Amino acid sequence: MLKAIVMGVAGSGKSSVGHAVANRLGAVYFDGDDLHPQSNIDKMATGTPLNDADRAPWLDKVGAALMQAGGPTLIGCSALKHAYRDRIRAVCPQTQFAHLIGDRAVIEARMSARTGHFMPVSLLDSQFDTLEPLQPDEAGFEVDIAQDFEAVVQQMIARLSRPNS
Repeated sequence: MLKAIVMGVAGSGKSSVGHAVANRLGAVYFDGDDLHPQSNIDKMATGTPLNDADRAPWLDKVGAALMQAGGPTLIGCSALKHAYRDRIRAVCPQTQFAHLIGDRAVIEARMSARTGHFMPVSLLDSQFDTLEPLQPDEAGFEVDIAQDFEAVVQQMIARLSRPNS
């Protein structure tokens, strides 16, 4: 059964791509940001990056939500470090990671254009500084967001539909 994290830095399109892919695959999508404790949201809203201690309980909740899901499920979660992804996999071993990658300037423009999100553009550099790309020992793949939206969605669907992506 599909259990996947749509990962990437803030502004990479996790929510929009995740919703579109889930709808077409008959899966459920939800945003990992909704699992953050209010203290994490407050911290990020003030422009302060989260540290590993802030993220640990949140990552456990993301893994548990994925593991407990009764059907095909995608969750949007930055999952920036290998250790964070290990933490999610410790709770839900079959997790796949679909990493949305893109140029910093493109992502900054997207973040600047969006409204109503707690994550300020000022934290984008900390996201890129923290990011560790997927490694060969991790079940997952990258999708470049420089393509048009439909191409990104189609590529994700194709990869997630393959056994052992």
